[in-house]
Amino acid sequence: MKKNLAKLVLSAGLALSLAGVAQAQTSLLNVSYDVARDVFKDYNPRFIAAWKAKSGEAIEVKQSHGGSSKQVRAVADGLEADLVTMNQPTDVSFLADKGLVAKDWNKKFANNASPYTSTMVFIVRKGNPKGFKDWSDLAKPGVTITIPHPKNTGNGRNTYLAAWGWALRQPGGNDKSAAAFVGSLLKNAPAFAPGGRDATTNFIQRGQGDVLITFECEAELIAREFGRGGFDVVYPSQSVLTEFPVAVDKVVDKRGTRKQAQAYLDYLWSKDGQENAAQNYLRPVDAEVLKKYASQFPPIKTFTVEEVFGSWEKAFSTHFKDGGSFDQVFAAK
Repeated sequence: MKKNLAKLVLSAGLALSLAGVAQAQTSLLNVSYDVARDVFKDYNPRFIAAWKAKSGEAIEVKQSHGGSSKQVRAVADGLEADLVTMNQPTDVSFLADKGLVAKDWNKKFANNASPYTSTMVFIVRKGNPKGFKDWSDLAKPGVTITIPHPKNTGNGRNTYLAAWGWALRQPGGNDKSAAAFVGSLLKNAPAFAPGGRDATTNFIQRGQGDVLITFECEAELIAREFGRGGFDVVYPSQSVLTEFPVAVDKVVDKRGTRKQAQAYLDYLWSKDGQENAAQNYLRPVDAEVLKKYASQFPPIKTFTVEEVFGSWEKAFSTHFKDGGSFDQVFAAK
């Protein structure tokens, strides 16, 4: 009887142990920028299903979102991200300098490790009552603009560099005239939001500002959440080409998740991943998918940070480090 009881206890313990194994699954943490919530809300189920079909492994993906620079600082301070998906190369380079991602992270994937692109556009009140057409209109008296902080967010930095680059590329444009223009534009921003989604909330729900400057893709996300009846999208004459760099964090070697994290990012370049990007109004790098969705991406003249500022590193050092051009024009406003 004792033997039978022992066998029963052993069998029950083994069953519980096996149940625990069956329930266990690999978990990935994707640390990302603020506006990407909907992109990865749609992408994660696609990848999870594809990975299950390919490997037989169940996988869970957790998200962390916030202002991009705050996010990378959190990773540098110990947040164990398996991977990062950001909206400006300097954030990933910051992690590379900390030894958390590969030094040559931008060569680990195609297209400078950016699976899609976008640009900065204007979201205006329905009917465009103030007649905004180009960047020059945003610096006029009586205009209120809504943007996130250029020193702490990729959205804000891209806005700042887009405005500066536009001014530089005007006839007779130079750094002095660009600084004067951006200073005038910033005078029309009474307060900076802490992140891109906060700026959207302030503009759409709280009615703050005449114009929201944000990523092209955000316009569609606003339409999905709040409806299309309250705003229009204005494409300026030219704007900055925005990239969305990705990288695997070296914490994956400690967590044993390198294979899964690499696959997660690789899948962004798959047809399915590119379809998800296009459906979230990010411009896919796959030519066939871009052609398929061409009607939703109006043509716009864009310039890269490298073309206008030399590199992201130079742009960051010149404009966003303490005492740089942003601090100077902001103090003057």
